[in-house]
Amino acid sequence: MASVSNPEEPSSGDDAVSAWLMRRASQPQQGLAEILVADYTLPDRAWLPSGAVVALLGEFGMTSGAARTTLSRLARRGVLESRRQGRNSSYRLTQRHAGYLLDGGGSIAAFTTNSDSWDGWWTLIAFSVPEHESTRRRALRTALRSWGYAPLYDAVWASPRPLAPDVRSGLADLALGSMSVFRAQQVQLESEVNRDPVQAWDLAGIAEQYEAFIVRYGSLLPAITAGSITGAAAVRARTEVINTFRHFPALDPVLPLELLPQGWPRARARAVCVAVYDGLAQSAQDHVRAVVAHFSDRQHPDVRAHTIASMSAGMSHT
Repeated sequence: MASVSNPEEPSSGDDAVSAWLMRRASQPQQGLAEILVADYTLPDRAWLPSGAVVALLGEFGMTSGAARTTLSRLARRGVLESRRQGRNSSYRLTQRHAGYLLDGGGSIAAFTTNSDSWDGWWTLIAFSVPEHESTRRRALRTALRSWGYAPLYDAVWASPRPLAPDVRSGLADLALGSMSVFRAQQVQLESEVNRDPVQAWDLAGIAEQYEAFIVRYGSLLPAITAGSITGAAAVRARTEVINTFRHFPALDPVLPLELLPQGWPRARARAVCVAVYDGLAQSAQDHVRAVVAHFSDRQHPDVRAHTIASMSAGMSHT
C-alpha cells in the first residue's frame, strides 16, 4: 500500500495490511461501516445520506443508535467526512482515506496464485535485544512478521527471499547494532534434530483457514449461479466474503511453490472469493442504490459496486 499521512494508518507494505486488520478486528462495527461505504463509493467518493448508511448497517443487525455512533467515530478518526444540507446529513470517505483504501484494494486484488521461483537460499536475521527493552523487541518481531519472516528459533528469523531495500532500512531503524543478517543454504543432517526452515511457518494452520473459507463461501455458489441471492442478502454476502479474504495476504507468506505442500489451497480460495464478490456485484449495487434513493430526492449513478476484476484493472467500474 502507498504511504498515507494519517497517524492512525500504517505507512506501507504488508505491515500496513497487518496493522489495518488488527485495528478492524478491535473495532468491528467501524470496520464494517468502512468496508460498506468503500465498496459502493470508490473511487469517486460518492456522498451517501446518513439515513441510508444507517439503514444498510441495520441490515447487518446494527441498531440505529450504534450505527450513528459508528459514523461519528469514523468521522473523528478522519475516515469519513460529513456535510449537512438543511435537515439532511451525508457522509463520504475523506480523500486521504480513499487513497489508502484504493491502494489496499489493489494489493488484495494482486494477491494471486503465483509464487516467485526460489534459488534455494534463505535470508536469516539473528538479533539480541536486552530484556528491559521489551517494547523494542516486540516492535522488531511485529515488523519481521509483516515483512514475511518467521521465527525459526526465538531470535533467528528466516525468509526464502533476499533482503529487500525497505526491510534493510527498517531493520536499521529498529535494531541498529544488535543483529546479524545472513544469506545461507540449509545443510541437511541425517538426524532427528534437523529442522527444515519452512517449519517456521504454520502452513497446516494457514491451509486449514483457506479450506474453511472455501467450504463456507463455496456453499453460496449454486445459489449465486441460480440468481437467488439478491437485495440485502447480496450486500451482506459480498461484505462478509471480502472482509474475510482480506486477512489472507497478511496470513499467507506466499512462499515459493517449491516450499509449499501439494495442492496448496490459495488458488481455490481466491477463485471462490471472486465468484462471490464479483458474482453478486450487480444485485448488491441495485439494492444499495434503492436504499440510497429512499433517503434522497435525486439519482446516485456514482454509487457503484466495484469488483476484484475492476480493482485489478485500476478500479474501472461495473
